[in-house]
Amino acid sequence: LAQGTPIYLNDVLVITQKIVSKAEGAVVDLREIEPSPLAKQFAKQYDKDPRHIEVVLRQTRRIVRMDRGILIVESKHGFISANAGVDASNIPGEHRVSLLPEDPDSSARHLRKELMDLAGCHLSVIISDTFGRPWRNGNTDIAIGVAGINPLRDYRGTIDPHGYSLKVSLAAIADQIASA
Repeated sequence: LAQGTPIYLNDVLVITQKIVSKAEGAVVDLREIEPSPLAKQFAKQYDKDPRHIEVVLRQTRRIVRMDRGILIVESKHGFISANAGVDASNIPGEHRVSLLPEDPDSSARHLRKELMDLAGCHLSVIISDTFGRPWRNGNTDIAIGVAGINPLRDYRGTIDPHGYSLKVSLAAIADQIASA
């Protein structure tokens, strides 16, 4: 913990995925990647690095859309996003990209334990990543890993102020905290 940064009982710490990925060694040197024919074809068509495309494909469970140089995929984790979270920003070296943590919830649990030991009090950890939003401009952060806090608040079955029974209201509390 940084000197002068107090941690209080029940704080929720939001830690960016990039820091966790770097600490866990989830960084790939593109010079060690041999691109597949699909990666080469897509990269050539849209002036992309075929090695970067190959890393995205390797982190992908399912391709949702490949169009206009954008890969929208379902990652191995089940997240639907651009490039399966593979990112070259904020990584030193022009031939390196970061991946999402292998198991973000496990990473959050480990960080939580270590930080509670250091701080001496109960706290929660959210690992955040920046996601685009379909049909909306701009990005926002979401929670990709959570420990010590229920990521959802279920309002189903409760009554709103006007007497209506809520049937589908499930608030993404961890995402709201990550975006804040």
